[in-house]
Amino acid sequence: MKKTNISRPVWLLAGALAMILSPMAMSAAHADALGDPQARGVGTTSGDGLSAVEEEVKAGEITVGSAAQVVVKFKNASSKDVQVGQINLYPSSTVSADVALNECGGKEALPAGAECAIVVSVKGLKVGNWRVEMLLRHSGRARIVTAALTGAVAEGKSETDTLLSDVETIPAELDFGTLDSSRPLVKSVILRNVTSNPVTIQKVSIEASAQAGYSLSSDCGKLDVGQACISTITWSPVSKGQSDGVLIIEHDGSTRVASVNLKGSYEPETVEKATIFPEAVPGEGLLVSSQEELDFGSITNEASMTMSLVNVGEAPLQISNITLASSDKGLTVAETGCQDGTVLNPVEACPLTVNWSPVRSGEIIEDIRIKHDGARGVLVIPVRGDAESAINKDTKAVVVTPEGEAKPEIKTIDKRQALEGFVITSHSPKKAIINGPGGSRVVSDKQDVVLGGIEWKVSIVDNGIEFLSGNDRVRLLFDRSLSSVSRTSSMSSSSSSSSSTATSTDAAASTATATQ
Repeated sequence: MKKTNISRPVWLLAGALAMILSPMAMSAAHADALGDPQARGVGTTSGDGLSAVEEEVKAGEITVGSAAQVVVKFKNASSKDVQVGQINLYPSSTVSADVALNECGGKEALPAGAECAIVVSVKGLKVGNWRVEMLLRHSGRARIVTAALTGAVAEGKSETDTLLSDVETIPAELDFGTLDSSRPLVKSVILRNVTSNPVTIQKVSIEASAQAGYSLSSDCGKLDVGQACISTITWSPVSKGQSDGVLIIEHDGSTRVASVNLKGSYEPETVEKATIFPEAVPGEGLLVSSQEELDFGSITNEASMTMSLVNVGEAPLQISNITLASSDKGLTVAETGCQDGTVLNPVEACPLTVNWSPVRSGEIIEDIRIKHDGARGVLVIPVRGDAESAINKDTKAVVVTPEGEAKPEIKTIDKRQALEGFVITSHSPKKAIINGPGGSRVVSDKQDVVLGGIEWKVSIVDNGIEFLSGNDRVRLLFDRSLSSVSRTSSMSSSSSSSSSTATSTDAAASTATATQ
């Protein structure tokens, strides 16, 4: 019996069926690949790592200018821990979006099967539908996962008059309140880009009257999405009353402009007279004295008084100058203790001594002026006193250089006040009579005399007397209304009166010279 080989026909039949069924299988595969993405479902990526619990979160309606917090949940659908990375948001032009809270990120990975939430803050900018696409990176096999947030932006209250600009201003209105002092106020305005595109600040300016006293400092330029900058406004009002202005921000956003109203009221306090000591200023020295007034009382001889100058401020100060208001009262400031250039640290003090040798009888009204670099910069101390008579300083002792030097030299004293109180009562080309604290005396040309404790060389000039001491030259001018010639010129016999006057003058001069 002949064996029939059936293996070949079966093989051929199987091959033919495969060729017939193969296009059908490929067509079905293509249909699945190009069909509706929703048909595949979330389950197709369940093993890829992180997946959105809701691929599209419907947030509902928000009004222009308001913000809504939208929660988006994610789940680790894999069997391994997943580390969550960067989050990117892509909002439509009708809203701005920022990540308000991220519970998925952090150092710890998200365990298998666990869920986490991300809160997105969505702010309405324009009326219309809105959509925010979220892209989240993770360490799973798919590496990225997406979710969408959708809703609508509705128009707010119709009675509002606030323009919602692409640049948000914080605060929306700048109120300086009521100012009652002379110090300026400084406040700031924050400018923030609340759109989804970069915005360039082109110009920031203030529109106000010159008396309003507003000035601006700003360096705002290009602002990226969510970026902010600061402009500072200084208010130094010039006139009393209300001061209004407008801060104008020009930019290249869709609204082109933003504004902030400025207002304040200046009501100055009633000015009071300055006290002898100023108020303390932080970081400055403050100079005060132990006495508000130096009162010598009634004296019959020379007197001295000492007070303490104290720095009660927070920083060192330097005394630059100590002077008297005038130099013809017989007052002098001692060269010891407080001097020009003295530096006082906080709570440090120095003594200031004032000497008084009256050059004439009667009361004095004088002041000591102390200039420094602390608060206010000057301290004025009144000096008062009453002298019954003038003090003769001609017989005062002087200090000379120690023995052993080649030529003893008299120590110099203050020559500015040595001839205070002296006047010329009679004057001639070679002789003159002067009257001072020590009485009257006759002086001659080229004569050496001692006045005020200083040796002088006398030089009689046409209009008075010059006293020379070293390189210093002091001139006393002669008042001719005091001369006997002017008093007798009105008499009928001028010639005889003049001769008798000359005779009496020579007699007086010879008498004074003999006495001397």
